Amino acid sequence: MLIENWFVMALLSAFFLASADTLTKKYMSDYSGEELSLVRFGFTGLILAPFCFLNPLPAVPQDFWIWVGLCMPLEWLALLLYMLAIRDSPLYLTLPYLALTPVFSVLTGWVVLGETVSAQGLVGILLVVTGTVLLNIGHVGDRESLTRRADGSHSAWKLFWWAIAHDRGSRYMLGAAFIYSLTSVMSKQAMGFATPFSFGPFYAMFIGLFVVLVAGIRKPSTLRVLTRRPLLHLFTNGLIAAMVVTHFLALANVEVAYMITVKRTSLLFGLFYGWMFFGEHHLGQHLVAGSLILGGVACILL
Repeated sequence: MLIENWFVMALLSAFFLASADTLTKKYMSDYSGEELSLVRFGFTGLILAPFCFLNPLPAVPQDFWIWVGLCMPLEWLALLLYMLAIRDSPLYLTLPYLALTPVFSVLTGWVVLGETVSAQGLVGILLVVTGTVLLNIGHVGDRESLTRRADGSHSAWKLFWWAIAHDRGSRYMLGAAFIYSLTSVMSKQAMGFATPFSFGPFYAMFIGLFVVLVAGIRKPSTLRVLTRRPLLHLFTNGLIAAMVVTHFLALANVEVAYMITVKRTSLLFGLFYGWMFFGEHHLGQHLVAGSLILGGVACILL
């Protein structure tokens, strides 16, 4: 069945995520980080709430609630960092750092779930990371300007780490990438007590409630954002809801590191969107690097 094809589900999840990111950057750049977090998961939780009643959780043990409880603050922090990164920096600069999530997931997946990857799978993951590094060579203006600012270094890897040191959006996204490597394996552990169809909507709704609760305690006035631009919020979070469902359908059928690697092709969709809607440059260079990423994905798929 189509829903059992983890690769198709992960690719769809990537497309939905990139599309939602683009709408967020284009139409919500004036939102604060907490407002973006509220919109992102507050509305998504509302959209998916009916599915929680149509396909409720089975009887679950206490361990399920422990894993979900551990995930909630981490999901909130990762989402906040993610929203700040795509709001404040170009998509081609911040999104590539998400490709590091599967590298982190190799370790977290082994520690938490006992998952291992094959040698070919590891090569695929490393190809994705290499493509990510190349994507960052030409950011923040032209290459020569960046090289001068990075102490004359022409090394792609040095420029890659230089960006983390000097661009706040890059640091935010790197932090989000690591946290997502934790929440991906922890949520999969929790999902083992349920099913993808019941767990995905429940998890998104639970995050939405958590985000609303935190915002209500920290700064109640931010809750007013939920009534702003309802059609835009509904459409954007419809994409996020679709991303959540396809994410967990894919995650149920493959190792976390592999699924997250394929999902990170969202950055390729994001690069096209950045070029089409924001005038972001160096598309040809990015496509060359993107071919390495696709080669890495092919290694995993084969």
